[in-house]
Amino acid sequence: MAKTGLVRPDVRFLMSHPAHFIALGFGSGVAPKAPGTFGSLAAIPLFALMVWLWPPIVILSLTGVVFLIGWWAADKTGHDLGVHDHGAIVIDEIVAMWLVLLAVPVNLFWWLAAFALFRLFDIWKPWPIRWFDAKVPGGLGVMLDDLLAALYAVIVLVLGVYLKAAV
Repeated sequence: MAKTGLVRPDVRFLMSHPAHFIALGFGSGVAPKAPGTFGSLAAIPLFALMVWLWPPIVILSLTGVVFLIGWWAADKTGHDLGVHDHGAIVIDEIVAMWLVLLAVPVNLFWWLAAFALFRLFDIWKPWPIRWFDAKVPGGLGVMLDDLLAALYAVIVLVLGVYLKAAV
């Protein structure tokens, strides 16, 4: 579960190191309330730009690269904040949202459903997400629990796309 530490990241902290800028979702993580939701929302226009520029395989590849960079950035930022998975670290939400959005058609209905389902699973943390969140330390743990929440959302969404096509 995302936690807050003694340090409340601000714009100065955000700009003090490239890892902080990345981990805090390019600024979306400094939102005073619900930073994970703001990070997830920040993923959508970034994804829309990627869809306009590149085919899905390029977006998937870029998402993998950003996952690795996010792992490093979340690890460094969590260390600097003194909290392994500080709530302001939202690069994990961004990467996970990109994966969920890749699984659905490019339209408002499916993107809203993707957002809602990802947030549901990210907040709820059904098994084994909660276990990974508690047991896997550092940047990998930060990134991994959201990846699993994305997987749950993708399963539900792909089923929904399939059922809608069958009707």
